[in-house]
Amino acid sequence: MEGVGSTLTLSAARKKLKKEQQQLLKKRFTTNVSMMIGIIVFSFLVLLALVGPFIVGYSPYEMVVSNRLQLPSSEHLLGTDNFGRDLLSRIVYGARASIGVGFSIAIITSVVGLTIGLFASMYKALDHILMRICDGLMAIPAILLAIALMAALGPNVRNVIIALSFVFTPYVARIVRSAALVVREQTYIEAMKAQGASQARIIWLHVAPNVLSPLIVQATFIFADSIITEAALSFLGAGIPAPAPSWGNILYDGKLVIFNGWWMTVFPGLMIILSVIGLNSLGDGLRDIMDPHYKKVKKKRAKVAR
Repeated sequence: MEGVGSTLTLSAARKKLKKEQQQLLKKRFTTNVSMMIGIIVFSFLVLLALVGPFIVGYSPYEMVVSNRLQLPSSEHLLGTDNFGRDLLSRIVYGARASIGVGFSIAIITSVVGLTIGLFASMYKALDHILMRICDGLMAIPAILLAIALMAALGPNVRNVIIALSFVFTPYVARIVRSAALVVREQTYIEAMKAQGASQARIIWLHVAPNVLSPLIVQATFIFADSIITEAALSFLGAGIPAPAPSWGNILYDGKLVIFNGWWMTVFPGLMIILSVIGLNSLGDGLRDIMDPHYKKVKKKRAKVAR
């Protein structure tokens, strides 16, 4: 009977501990201002991209020349562009393009960067080769490398994703490698090697899960960088080609009539700013939650700055 009673007590203690951990995690999320701002803004952008096209009453390609450069009104909430197209519908469809491109790049760079970083951290021969390649790519400004790749590949959505994935993968690989080098020196990794575990098992089952936190945080920053870089490429004519709606080529059209149609530059510009601020806030919040040590360092720096 005593054994049964002690088992029940242990089970109750575990349930209580699990409940307290869930409450603590929930509190850490809800009290993190950056995280909440990022979640709200990112949710708004995703909702706009998914639901917005079904709500706006105009096609982003429908041109009515007699309505060109109309001010925002009840008929056209954000006005019309220099071809008489509804600006709201083009911004909404542009959100779908920007978020789709940014999300695809974040996923591709995370997977490829994770693989490169893990193998570079575990094999010294590969480390020298892969990291020197990454260093060479990172030495070239991202926008210049992206323009060069787009000039070679040609302007379309698929090539934008390929080019920007190629540009941002080295940054993810460096982050993963740095985290994996720390994990590799842990005692339990040495124990797994002593027990005869294969290198593949150690890499994917024991090292990879422990580098996911910095990888996820970096992916949110890559998401934001991809949106702004794609907009820059489209603005320069090397990204998503017209007449397909993109925040970048909307800004380019607005540049030509900036004094007669200020709304063509203000509204897409605000969307780019909002998306980048939201994703960076989400990344900062995730970093504070996933890396408590970084939060302590940040507080110490703030005290020193005062």
